[in-house]
Amino acid sequence: MSNARPLVIGLTGSIAMGKSTVAQMFEDAGVPVFDADAEVRRMQGPGGDLLPAIEAAFPGSTGPEGVRREELGSIVFGDADALARLETIVHPAVGRQREQFLKTNAVAPMVVFDIPLLFEKGAASLVDTVVVVSAPAQVQRDRVLARKGMTEEKFAQIQEIQLPDAEKRARADHVIDTGTPLDETRAQVQALVDKLQADLRS
Repeated sequence: MSNARPLVIGLTGSIAMGKSTVAQMFEDAGVPVFDADAEVRRMQGPGGDLLPAIEAAFPGSTGPEGVRREELGSIVFGDADALARLETIVHPAVGRQREQFLKTNAVAPMVVFDIPLLFEKGAASLVDTVVVVSAPAQVQRDRVLARKGMTEEKFAQIQEIQLPDAEKRARADHVIDTGTPLDETRAQVQALVDKLQADLRS
């Protein structure tokens, strides 16, 4: 592959599989990470770039504190048309931030794009190799239901829009198992970083 840009690793996984933890492990191993969700939160926060467009599309959904997540959530949750309108505002802005991130890290051997719905939104074409974070179903369920405000119903709705874990694993180039102690997960991440770096040198 050309050295014109870094190897782009797509990191994904279903809810509560430990993706954020693994993303931090990549950063700890010296690999820059672009966190799509964090960018969205920043752009929807106080003074964020997306607030005027979101307010225009969904009046009353923003304020001095940024997007009023509960108000906006109640508008778009379960309404495919409203969600699609929101995505036409958010996704191009995230794409611009991602391009800027690539320019900033142009000399890095590899970078990570942390994309929760990588397969679901057809984003696999943006990356060179896909890493799926996975844990046993019961571990996932326990983690999800321990979250504040989470219910069985909400979990079921989230699962409906996410590709099943087994399918994600089948489509992955690499799988990181987070149903293990943290040290073991960290060792898996480091081994993968070492392997990818070796492949780039060969």
